[in-house]
Amino acid sequence: MVSTAPKAGTTWMLYCTHQIRTRGSDDADELFEDISIATPWPELLQDPELTWAKQKELLNTTILPSGVPLKEKWDNERYPFRIWKSHGTPSTLPIKEFPNVKFISMTRNGMDVLSSMIPFFNAHTEEFRKGWGGFPPADKGSVEEYTAQRLADIMPGGMLEQFYFGYIKEWWPYRNEANVFHRHYADAVKDLRGHVMKLAAFVGVDLNDDELDTVVERCGMDHMKKNAHLFRYRLPLSKKWSEANMYIMELGAMTRKGGVGVGKVDFTDEQQAMWAKAEEDVLGDDPAMLKYAREGGAHS
Repeated sequence: MVSTAPKAGTTWMLYCTHQIRTRGSDDADELFEDISIATPWPELLQDPELTWAKQKELLNTTILPSGVPLKEKWDNERYPFRIWKSHGTPSTLPIKEFPNVKFISMTRNGMDVLSSMIPFFNAHTEEFRKGWGGFPPADKGSVEEYTAQRLADIMPGGMLEQFYFGYIKEWWPYRNEANVFHRHYADAVKDLRGHVMKLAAFVGVDLNDDELDTVVERCGMDHMKKNAHLFRYRLPLSKKWSEANMYIMELGAMTRKGGVGVGKVDFTDEQQAMWAKAEEDVLGDDPAMLKYAREGGAHS
C-alpha cells in the first residue's frame, strides 16, 4: 500500500515500486499502461454513482479496450505483490491488524506540498470537474488571490489540513513499525539509488546490479517526463468515462517538477513566516518530528 501524503510523491512511488516488482523488465511500462490500471486507488470511486462493492467487482471483471482483463494489469501472475494507492493514515489503515501488508509512507516539506498542489488542482480536466461536482476547484482571479486561498485551505483548521499537518502527526508514531517504510521526499530525491535499494529490500525484491541500474533510471524524473502518458489517471471502471477515453489529469501534470525547496520561491516572506509559525504550533511539541517534517534526515 503506497500511502504517501498528497503531493508528496505518490505517483512517483507507485511507479517506482512497480519498476521494482518487474525488475525493470522491457515490458514494465506496457504492463503498467496507466497509473490507475496497474496500481489501483480503492478510495477513489471512478464514477460518482459507484459504490465500493461495485467498484471491487469491476476491478476483477473489467475488460480493457485492448481486450486484456484489467485484473492482469494489477494482479499479474508475474508480480510478487500487488500495489494499491492510498492517501490514508493509521487511523484508517489496518497497519497493526495486518502485519503482512506493507505500507509505504512519505512526508514532504509543507511549502513544497502547497507549491505542487496549486498547479495540480488546475490540471484536472474540465470533464472530471463536471462529473465530480466541480472538485477540485479551479483557481480563479490573480495568482496572489488563489495562492492565499490554497494556503488557507492547507493551514490548521483548513479543509485540506490533512494533506500535511494531519498526515505527519498520524504517521510519526508508526514510522518504525516493521511493515512501514517511512521516508521523506527530500531524502529520496537526494539519493534516488539508495532509496530504490532500501525500498526494494523492504518489499522483498533482490535486484542485481543491472536491474538496479535500470530501475533507478526509470524512477528518475527524466524517464517519467518522457512517459507522461502513463500518469494521467484513466477511469477504466466507469463505463461512461472509459468509453470517452477520459483522464483525470492533463498530460504532464504529474511530472511537472518534482523538486525540493520550490516553496521558498513561490511564497512571500510573510506567507513563509505564517507557515513556520503554524508548524511550530502544531508539530513543535516534538522537535524531532518538526525538523523531520521540514527537511527530512534520520527519523528514528
